Amino acid sequence: MKRLPVLVRVLRDPSVVRDLDDAGWDLLLRQADVANLDALLLVRLEDAGLLDAVPAAPRTHLEWTRVGAASHARAARYEVRQIGRALADLGLPLILLKGAAYAMAGLDAGRGRLFSDIDILVPKARLPEVEAALMMHGWITTHHDAYDQRYYRQWMHELPPMQHARRGNSIDVHHAILPETAPVRPDPDSLRAHARPIDGMPGLAVLAPHDMVLHSAVHLFFDGEFDKGLRDLFDLHRLLDQFGAEPGFWEGLPARARALELGRPLFYALRYCRLLLGTAVPQDVMDAVAQDGPNPVLRKLMDSLFERALLPQHASCDTPASTAARFLLYVRGNWLRMPPLLLARHLFHKAFFAPRTEPAA
Repeated sequence: MKRLPVLVRVLRDPSVVRDLDDAGWDLLLRQADVANLDALLLVRLEDAGLLDAVPAAPRTHLEWTRVGAASHARAARYEVRQIGRALADLGLPLILLKGAAYAMAGLDAGRGRLFSDIDILVPKARLPEVEAALMMHGWITTHHDAYDQRYYRQWMHELPPMQHARRGNSIDVHHAILPETAPVRPDPDSLRAHARPIDGMPGLAVLAPHDMVLHSAVHLFFDGEFDKGLRDLFDLHRLLDQFGAEPGFWEGLPARARALELGRPLFYALRYCRLLLGTAVPQDVMDAVAQDGPNPVLRKLMDSLFERALLPQHASCDTPASTAARFLLYVRGNWLRMPPLLLARHLFHKAFFAPRTEPAA
């Protein structure tokens, strides 16, 4: 692997900032901005006791991210309360996913973590009730095209995204963590059964530690878009770092991955956390997940793709090979989510018939 970008080096070892000159700081902040990691960079440096080593101009920039992150956190907490009120009569725990889960559960991965929508997990059989309750409280669908509605409701693992008519905040209502058309189907009943309530927040829950890591791995390594890839990889790094201190976590992770048919994304998650971020994954765990990884030839190919696509999408990190890697992984992501004939039909529709006024599904 070539020399890592300055942002990745600082995420691995914050003391790197002691050696940065003005140009280095400028590049670090630009890479953090494009990777949506400005606020997290502040947290990382603050935790390492290095804020006093930051020159005045970068320090001012980073302090402004603190203001934005605090405002974002308040808005997220308010929105979760509103969703809880909307669904209160349904008798369902409100299981939060991804960024909202990290933030509301007070996890390390939630500190400095910004997210654009709130994701929740509910039983598939209860989707009509959940959708109706949300609509009664002001959320409306953002995809009005008949094909998009069918795409989400028949094939995907979530309702069409909904947005609040007045506040503009978005919610994704999931009934699973992978589409109906994916080759593997992690059991959503098992995910919900293992979910844990959030202390001090009645009615709110998050996935169990193993499942939270596996969902994060699925979200990153089954997807085809990597504009926030480094952020999502650092989510995994922080989850593994925090949960890894709990008794039995590492021993049980490979077995839980196999039970949910998620051995391959876990292999990739552990491998690239180790390679790019220096995550302390026990060797016996790496040995245990190796059987779920690709063969040596395919592994070498995937290394060449992921080690490029997971870097910040900034000119200082990009090469023609980076563009090719992201394109090939985009194709791979769609291939993993839909069988060939359905994928061809979907892409044909999007290319020639989808309304240009709405985002593509």
